[in-house]
Amino acid sequence: MSRKDPSGGLVISPIKNGTVIDHITAGEALNVLRILGITGSTRECLSIATNVRSKRMGRKDIVKIENRELRTEEVDRIALLAPHAKINIIRDFQVVEKKGVEIPRVLRGVVRCPNPGCITNTNEPVESAFEVLDKGLHCLYCDWLVKNDIAGHII
Repeated sequence: MSRKDPSGGLVISPIKNGTVIDHITAGEALNVLRILGITGSTRECLSIATNVRSKRMGRKDIVKIENRELRTEEVDRIALLAPHAKINIIRDFQVVEKKGVEIPRVLRGVVRCPNPGCITNTNEPVESAFEVLDKGLHCLYCDWLVKNDIAGHII
C-alpha cells in the first residue's frame, strides 16, 4: 500500500520481511531484477524506484523485494552493475543487517564469455572464470576482455 507524501510525491510503504537494495547505479534497477530472475511472471511483491535524487550519487535506483533474502552469488552479480549498492535485510519491519557489496577479484560462473570459441561456451563441463580488472573483465580461459555491456553477459 502506498500513500501520498505531503509534498506531492508518492511514498512507498515499508516491507515486513525481505531485502532492500539501495544505491543502485541509476538506470540499472531492471538489470538487477533480471539478474535475480525476477520477471513479470514471478510472484515476488516488488517496489522499484528509478532515477531518485541522491545527495551521494546524484541519481540512484532502489529495489524492495518482499519475503526474499539474497544469496551471496546474487549479491556478487549485483556488485558488477552497482558497485556502491547497499543491501538491507528487513525482518519484522526492522533493518537487521546492512552491508555493502564487494566485487570479488575472480568471478566464477557469474559471467558468460562472449567469445564463441571459449571452452566455457562448448559442451565441456567448465565454469566461466573472469578476473576483475579496472578496464573490464578478463576471461581466464581465452583472454577475452569484456569492457562493454557487462549486464548483458551476466548469467
